[in-house]
Amino acid sequence: MDLRLQQPKKGTLTFELGQPLLPVEGFMFNVLEENQTPAIDLDGLNVPWHLTRALLSHFPKAKAKDALMLDLGCGDGIHKESAEAFGFEWVGLDYSLPQAPIRGDGQALPFKDNSFEFVLSVAVLEHIQYPFVMTNEALRVLQPGSLFIGTVSFLEPFHNDSYYHHSHLATYNSLRNAGFEVLQVSHSPDWPGLLAISEMALFRLMPGWLIRILIWPLQALHRIWWWLGAIFTRSERSSEEYRLLSTSGAFTFITRKPNP
Repeated sequence: MDLRLQQPKKGTLTFELGQPLLPVEGFMFNVLEENQTPAIDLDGLNVPWHLTRALLSHFPKAKAKDALMLDLGCGDGIHKESAEAFGFEWVGLDYSLPQAPIRGDGQALPFKDNSFEFVLSVAVLEHIQYPFVMTNEALRVLQPGSLFIGTVSFLEPFHNDSYYHHSHLATYNSLRNAGFEVLQVSHSPDWPGLLAISEMALFRLMPGWLIRILIWPLQALHRIWWWLGAIFTRSERSSEEYRLLSTSGAFTFITRKPNP
């Protein structure tokens, strides 16, 4: 089904200015740890490309047999198996790929309010022309108390008409502004910016193992230099946490739509 907009549609967003971004008690942008009590047994479950076992461990389990989950920007359906393993009826939507079950715009989702028990969006937000609109749409179609989980590019190079690559603060801001309760925003430890730029642009189509060999000396020098900086400057901007956040290729997020 092609449910993309057939003509331009106007929308209005409201922003409250002058408010602090982070809560008074602060927000920890920690590495995403694997959930030790996942909703299902993950042993033997295939981990799709772009996802990690840690992120899968935070997926919710469907509450009913007919529970729907939306794979927003589903591509060729790589996440369908995972969604069904958690008991959901998978609904895939993508803008450009004709093999997607539904072709639609993430900025104008063709679904009723509160339609889905779970929304997943992997490596999509950077390809949205107006990301604040998409996060608002994700909130609208999600049921109260349910999770919106995904990833977004940061230091990856421009690719496939990408627009706004999100830092950890931008990720938090886009989601919080929509009305989500932001539970986690984490860097991608296995996808540092140097590797992302090398694989996607500098040495495109070169075997991954060879790229890792080529950049290993620079990556090692980079870590040593930051380690020395932490010792001699004792600055927050020389900390390991700051290094990981400022050099990550992408960020992972876990959010919840608040109950009324």
